[in-house]
Amino acid sequence: MSNFSQLRLSSSLIKRFKVRFAAATATVERRRAFTTTEGSRPTIVHKRSVDILHDPWFNKGTAFSMTERDRLDLRGLLPPNVMTEEQQIQRFMVDLKRLEVNARDGPSDTNSLAKWRILNRLHDRNEAMYYKVLLDNIEEYAPIVYTPTVGLVCQNYSGLFRRPRGMYFSAADRGEMMSMVYNWPADQVDMIVVTDGSRILGLGDLGVQGIGIAIGKLDLYVAAAGINPQRVLPVMIDVGTNNEKLLKDPLYLGLQEKRLDGDEYLSVIDEFMEAVFTRWPHVIVQFEDFQSKWAFKLLQRYRDTYRMFNDDVQGTAGVAIAGLLGAVRAQGKPMIDFPKQKIVVAGAGSAGIGVLNAARKTMARMLGNTDTAFQSARSQFWVVDANGLITEERSNIDPEASPFARKVNEVGRQGLSEGASLAEVVKKVKPDVLLGLSAVGGLFSKEVLEALKDSTSTRPAIFAMSNPTKNAECTPRQAFSTVGDNIIFASGSPFGDVDLGDGKVGHCNQGNNMYLFPGIGLGTLLSGARLISDGMLQAAAECLAAYMKEEEVLQGIIYPSISSIRDITKEVAAAVVREAIEEDLAEGYRDMDVRELRKLNQEETLQYVENNMWNPHYPTLVYWKE
Repeated sequence: MSNFSQLRLSSSLIKRFKVRFAAATATVERRRAFTTTEGSRPTIVHKRSVDILHDPWFNKGTAFSMTERDRLDLRGLLPPNVMTEEQQIQRFMVDLKRLEVNARDGPSDTNSLAKWRILNRLHDRNEAMYYKVLLDNIEEYAPIVYTPTVGLVCQNYSGLFRRPRGMYFSAADRGEMMSMVYNWPADQVDMIVVTDGSRILGLGDLGVQGIGIAIGKLDLYVAAAGINPQRVLPVMIDVGTNNEKLLKDPLYLGLQEKRLDGDEYLSVIDEFMEAVFTRWPHVIVQFEDFQSKWAFKLLQRYRDTYRMFNDDVQGTAGVAIAGLLGAVRAQGKPMIDFPKQKIVVAGAGSAGIGVLNAARKTMARMLGNTDTAFQSARSQFWVVDANGLITEERSNIDPEASPFARKVNEVGRQGLSEGASLAEVVKKVKPDVLLGLSAVGGLFSKEVLEALKDSTSTRPAIFAMSNPTKNAECTPRQAFSTVGDNIIFASGSPFGDVDLGDGKVGHCNQGNNMYLFPGIGLGTLLSGARLISDGMLQAAAECLAAYMKEEEVLQGIIYPSISSIRDITKEVAAAVVREAIEEDLAEGYRDMDVRELRKLNQEETLQYVENNMWNPHYPTLVYWKE
């Protein structure tokens, strides 16, 4: 056969391969929603050679097989020894342990920040390996990519910025956002986390540097929920900053002007929401770390129109509800006894009010879901802010807090009054639960904890939920040493368990939002729900509350281990899917329409969720010239 004939034959085979491959891909795409594991198909790429090595979405480094090196023009650009994923990770981990301290840029660069730097460099060059390392070591590295280290990252982000990640919409972009969204290279985006940087954790206004929190949250969406990393988008909406230090810092990367307010502010957020939902109509938007002033207003403004939720308001509330229900179980009582719990809440910001609203609705539902039950549930809460106990005598009361203001005659009978201190309230109320969402480190002083010793509960619960670690209302050691061994303790940041002596352990439960928000997002995505309802959020919280075994709860363990995060997220997402179907909100996902979703039993729903979770493995890459 002549060379020319061979060339024609090769050309013909290539064409037939392309047609068959396209048909096979289309067939798999139709079946994939339920029967094919997310991320397991060959991936078509439109770049080769060094372009692939410089693209973190597709780069495998030394793990490229020899056939892929030939297909993608990589032969000679990599060392000849082909390594497995496991070998690569082993090599990286050895390097990480060696460099943890050496990567520090100076005395102020803590060891945890050094770890973040090294992980971030891996993220910049190889996404699959980054998420493999994160998922395989989630207990160790979740506190690095998320709270508490992410707070330190945000404070120093202008100096840490190296490679752009995510999108920035600013007040200077008004009128241009609809065209700007098309600058993002992904045709499909499933999940956006957006912040305006106005209240990052408990650290205040960090301006444009707050994008670090959106990046960290989406890392957990990928690791915990299996959202494809090519379909997530961190977003910063820069409307200025009121942080005087940043306004004067010549190295600050954001707009150096005072924050927009009022209608001007709203017009920027409105334009952003319209733009992203125009390009990606099925995207889910999670609002993150907006100051209380706007958190509730924006949630109410958009939640009935767009697929969105606010994690600080709704996610924190859900995790707290799961913990509160767990505390009831830890007392040896059924969860249905929750409406009898007396709860003192320290903090009336967006997180505090979010928890109060969710807890009140949960109580009301358990009492029959009537107007009378809703009103009755209100009497179980005593809310204390920076000005003390909130009563109806308070002038200029926050409208969001006013439903929880105690009646004057109620507090009078208890020997309390408007503005009573936290210690006074705890002493007089003798609560079952002391819940801190104040962002004031050390607020649960020795005096407050001593007062809790008079609680009428057989096993009082202390929830020191504020982040980061320095803002925790108290430490577990302080709680156990002051109140006694027979308490339930939970915090927002990670703490170690406490050795109580005689072989006894005081368990520190971390009420981490990552138990819920990945499952809420994934369940919403896979159900195709039009909106994220209170019922879907409630289903997520109750699923988490029921996750723990009875013997664990009675030991004082009310939250599961972070190492189980994939399984937890799968269960939560399945609960959200089922609730969306029950409420007639589900519209289906890809080729799994709502009629097919309705046919799935509980086990099949869990399998459906698992099959649609992306796993951090290298796909086979196939080059196709456009």
